[in-house]
Amino acid sequence: MRRLVFNQDIRPMSEFRAGVASFLKQVRDTKRPIVITRHGKGVAVLLDVNEYETILEKVELLEDIQTAESQIEKGKGIDHEKAKAQVLKRISK
Repeated sequence: MRRLVFNQDIRPMSEFRAGVASFLKQVRDTKRPIVITRHGKGVAVLLDVNEYETILEKVELLEDIQTAESQIEKGKGIDHEKAKAQVLKRISK
């Protein structure tokens, strides 16, 4: 996901209501999120669907890494050769 351009990507709710289609086009074209504000405070973020899916995939990967690290700390890990053998066995089926 690209970084916000503050003077373009933070917009009030009133502008969003008046120009939803143009906001959707901007998000699709720039791949940047838009922060929608109400009374000067952020209330929502509009994201391109593909960007949102990418974020979810990254979060899931980070959660898997955290789980794996926790399991290793608890002594539940297996050595490389055993893991490799298990993966190759699954693939060959």
